[in-house]
Amino acid sequence: MDNEEILGHLIDFGKRISRETNLNALFETLGDFSRDIVNADRCSIFVFDKNKHELWTKVSHGVEELRMPADKGIAGFVVMTGEIQIVTDAYNDFRFYDEIDKQTGYRTRSLLAVPLFDKNENVIGVIQVVNKKKGFFTNNDAELLILISNYIGSTLENAILYEKLNDTKIKLVYKLSTAAEFKDEETSLHTKRVAFYSAVIAGAYGLSRDDVENLIVTAPMHDVGKIGIPDNIIKKNGKLTDEEFDIIKTHTTIGYNLLQDDENEILQEAAIIARDHHEKWNGRGYPKGIAEEEISLHGRIVAVADVFDALTSRRPYKEPWSVEKALNLLKKESGIHFDPNLVELFMKNRDEVMDIHEKYKE
Repeated sequence: MDNEEILGHLIDFGKRISRETNLNALFETLGDFSRDIVNADRCSIFVFDKNKHELWTKVSHGVEELRMPADKGIAGFVVMTGEIQIVTDAYNDFRFYDEIDKQTGYRTRSLLAVPLFDKNENVIGVIQVVNKKKGFFTNNDAELLILISNYIGSTLENAILYEKLNDTKIKLVYKLSTAAEFKDEETSLHTKRVAFYSAVIAGAYGLSRDDVENLIVTAPMHDVGKIGIPDNIIKKNGKLTDEEFDIIKTHTTIGYNLLQDDENEILQEAAIIARDHHEKWNGRGYPKGIAEEEISLHGRIVAVADVFDALTSRRPYKEPWSVEKALNLLKKESGIHFDPNLVELFMKNRDEVMDIHEKYKE
């Protein structure tokens, strides 16, 4: 690859990563490009977590996630010193941390590690490429990774900040959802299960990764309107009167009005879910009595997830149904209460559903 080709690749690379805020996707792009431009077999982009004194990467070629002490291995040495390291024989270098090779069954021979800096020149991570396909890593390879690191450092810093803000947003959503549940007899695990069941359906339906991740954030807010329902009705153990049930039904519009925000896509999606999750495929739901695809897709998805979880959960007024019994009800109500296509997708992904059911069991 000549200098003109390298320059062209670097410009294209800079454009691609400047638009990416998803940390997983960013890691994949950074790792693939760094590996390919120096003709290496694998690459890991490690992030330095000062609080945990740990190096981690969400995406590393050959494994899904790696974590290691920040003072171990060649990458750890680079973090501690800020120096570039070229190693021609890993197992003859006393600093080499072979635990990852033991875990993965991979054999590291040679490696090149370059530090990543933030805008204040603090080390925030390391690019580590492993096993040059022909020969050994050279100073030219190191210079290429230094060029890349100038792009990666600021982009990675921004992406980590974005993810922290997103994580804060998700925690706030769950706390808001839990505040509504204090009035009801549900738990925060209910909102998590509904979120993840909804994600299973949405992924099987073919929604994009971003849409699925947004649904994980918005689905837990489906019952937030219950915060506006009187306690004596919400917590009543006996059968509700028609008048009391009419009041309960208003939690859908209360939730919509509470969350509705034309300028924020996440809140707008959450508002629509809060409004639509009790609508029925046959038009006999509430609050608007709309039918079939007049009901928002996200509302129809959460309806399936919410009812399944309500049936299989213990409440003061009932014992949990078995999974089989709950699934049979979904089948029976397919095309009546629920979108039949979504019920079918839920059934087809029963293994994922059961994993969530077991993982977040009360």
